[in-house]
Amino acid sequence: MINRVRQLRKERLLTLEALAERTGVTKSYLSKVERGYSTPSIAVSVSLAKALHVPLGNLFADATDASEITVTRAGERQVLSSDEEPGSRYEGIALEAGDKRMTPFMLYPPHDAGPAPFRDHPGEEFVFVHAGSAELIFPSMTVPLEPGDSVYFKATTPHKVRSTSAERAAVLLLVSDDREAAQAAHPHLP
Repeated sequence: MINRVRQLRKERLLTLEALAERTGVTKSYLSKVERGYSTPSIAVSVSLAKALHVPLGNLFADATDASEITVTRAGERQVLSSDEEPGSRYEGIALEAGDKRMTPFMLYPPHDAGPAPFRDHPGEEFVFVHAGSAELIFPSMTVPLEPGDSVYFKATTPHKVRSTSAERAAVLLLVSDDREAAQAAHPHLP
């Protein structure tokens, strides 16, 4: 349980003080629980689970439970758009992961982004150019990107991407989950 309480607390962006306040125990006691120097009673464990918004059993699960880790090998990416379709090609990464706050894709943008409409959606995006070169196009500016370059931006800003290298660029695209937005199979796929 030691690292699990710390892990759950950090995932929820809580300080020891905030969690102590929510559970009615002292900050120093919680610190001892997280470091393995104290074992909480059932009553304290129930309070911790309630404050962390998890079932009681989650406090006792292994902190590196294999179900929390999703590995997607390069050859296992799920193709989400056809090579024959105009526009960007997408490959899903970590689609099997359960409750996630970001959705990763490999993006292969077209060379001609002219006919593609600008996209915008709730959340945030992180674009990292893995291979080739590309341009991230906003209505008011264009950002040239070379291998290793990245951009982080609010996805509510209209945007589109195009390849500028001879071959299509390979771009890692991370889209954050906006919990307020409507749920869909691939809510962030432009």
